[in-house]
Amino acid sequence: MSRQLLADVVAHAREESPKECCGLIASRDGEAVAVHRARNAANSALRYVMDPMEQYKLQEAIDDAGLDLGVIYHSHTRSDPVPSQTDINLARLGDSDQPAFPGTLYLIVGVKGDEDDLRLWSIVGNDVQQVELQVTE
Repeated sequence: MSRQLLADVVAHAREESPKECCGLIASRDGEAVAVHRARNAANSALRYVMDPMEQYKLQEAIDDAGLDLGVIYHSHTRSDPVPSQTDINLARLGDSDQPAFPGTLYLIVGVKGDEDDLRLWSIVGNDVQQVELQVTE
C-alpha cells in the first residue's frame, strides 16, 4: 500500500477521533489503489457500523471501476489495533465461520496515542492472523 493511501486512512482516523472511523480500500491485483471513506453509522468510540446502503454503493463503485474490495478498515481510538471479538464477528457471514468478504483483509488504525499504529489482519472464522503491511512510495 502506498504511503499516500495510508496517510489518507490515518487522516480519516484522526479526523473522526474520538469516534471510530471506517471505510473500504479498493485493490487491483492485490495492490491497494483507492481509499473509500464511509460514515460510522454507530457514531461510537467503541465500535463501527457501515450503513448497508452506503457500503453497497461504495462496493458498486469499486466493482464498476474494475477493482476488487481488498481491505476493510476502521480505527481503534482507545485500544491497540488488534481485532476485538466484535471485529471478528463482523468479518463472519452471519453465525457461520464463513468470511463475509472472502479474500478481504482488515486494517485497524490505532490512534490512542500520538504515534499511529497500523496493523493488517486476515480474519477467517476464529482464525485471526496478522499480515505484513507492505508500504511503498
